[in-house]
Amino acid sequence: MPERDVHDPEGIRLQKVLAGAGLGSRRACEELIADGRVSVDGVVVRELGVRIDPTKAVVHVDGERLQLDATLVTIALNKPRGVVSTMHDPQGRPSLSELVADRPERLFHVGRLDADSEGLILLTNDGELAQRLAHPSYEVAKTHVAEVEGEVRPSLGGVLLRGVELEDGPVQVDRFQILQTTSRASLVEVELHEGRNRVVRRMFDEVGHPVVRLVRTRIGPIRLGDLPPGRTRVLGRVELGTLMTAVGM
Repeated sequence: MPERDVHDPEGIRLQKVLAGAGLGSRRACEELIADGRVSVDGVVVRELGVRIDPTKAVVHVDGERLQLDATLVTIALNKPRGVVSTMHDPQGRPSLSELVADRPERLFHVGRLDADSEGLILLTNDGELAQRLAHPSYEVAKTHVAEVEGEVRPSLGGVLLRGVELEDGPVQVDRFQILQTTSRASLVEVELHEGRNRVVRRMFDEVGHPVVRLVRTRIGPIRLGDLPPGRTRVLGRVELGTLMTAVGM
């Protein structure tokens, strides 16, 4: 048995839990355990007889968390322009709830996009995951593609990487790339950890390149990909595992 006993006599065999979570056949999961690639509550398990309670145990495979609670779901949504980032809007504007009306779960949205912006928003009924994604100490990087007015010169990258002073404090990007530029408009990609309201738009206003269109394409390891506007997809096991790992779960 491991140095700290994580065996639950009333539980389910670990290899069966792993197979049920989509890690492969029972035999393949036994090999994962034997190779020391599986941990339970922080303890590496190599014994095939270990049983766990999947509703309580925290299981990692190759360092990535497995979500074993089948009642929990995390969804990627491509928010269209004109939709407000709330589940209900008192003013009657289109809201996120209308785009997930077919889901039976009570979902929380993680983070916001202003009504004029588009792109990736995450929704989940996992309270711990939502809390960590929203907490400043776990602030994950967010990537945006912005169409801005005017010709953006390479020197702007240095300015944004060093930081720009806004009325509520400085903001700086982690990465900046010019995708396309002309004398009238430019397409740029920025990555930053900020979560303040309209911070990307305000940053580009401050440097003289107002945003014409803004699309969030990535949150941490989760990419928008080719998800059409207004559509959703449930995060797969690997995607969800990398997201949970990114916030220390």
